[in-house]
Amino acid sequence: MGFTNSPMPWSELERTLSGRARPGDHRGVPIDGGDSPAWSSHRSSYEPPPDLAEARARRLRGQAGGGRPAPYAELHCRSNFSFLEGASHPEELVEEAARLELEALAITDRDGFYGVVRQSEAATVVGVPAVYGVDLGLDDQPVPLGEGGTGPGRVVVLARGRQGYADLARVVSRGQMAGEKGAPRLALADLAAIGGRGTSGEGGWVVLTGGADGCVPATLVAEGPAAARRRLEQLASTFGPEQVR
Repeated sequence: MGFTNSPMPWSELERTLSGRARPGDHRGVPIDGGDSPAWSSHRSSYEPPPDLAEARARRLRGQAGGGRPAPYAELHCRSNFSFLEGASHPEELVEEAARLELEALAITDRDGFYGVVRQSEAATVVGVPAVYGVDLGLDDQPVPLGEGGTGPGRVVVLARGRQGYADLARVVSRGQMAGEKGAPRLALADLAAIGGRGTSGEGGWVVLTGGADGCVPATLVAEGPAAARRRLEQLASTFGPEQVR
């Protein structure tokens, strides 16, 4: 790497080379090409694409007249802040959720709240209710990986209210401080120590068993129903059965 390289970040360079480039002042991406996940003096305001004005009008008409599709909320979705796992900017995910008329969208990046500022800003403009959560890896809940290895079993934790969000942010920070860059360290006991039960509407968490590498589904595939049930009962005893989905 030389010192005269373009200031364009790799993410925008990749988009340009693949024919997916976009104006630097669109969708909250700063004119200078920076890709910070949070607000800064270099970020412009989020601007929705033109088609979403009509999509929002259709959504409001559907709410008034009962003409909306069957309710659906996407609660496990990764943005491009989850390296090699997600491909779209948080704003793009919110925009597509608006086009699909989803009830709500949770962007649950791996081990961090990296995209929530962008998600919140876009969700406010286009009218898609935002749910905030994180896809967390738990070192004491290992699951089988390819070629005979194991890795942290995962759970998706969604925040209920401001206190739930604050508690979840503490968990994320604890994991990042205990580990190293790209490899946070968390155990189920860390989540239990901070809490997350709260009261409905005021705080607490909803815990999802996750996708293919979730601690319950991966155990079901590798070890069968009895082992998966033990994992599920452990989550229920930690968070309360009414909090686990």
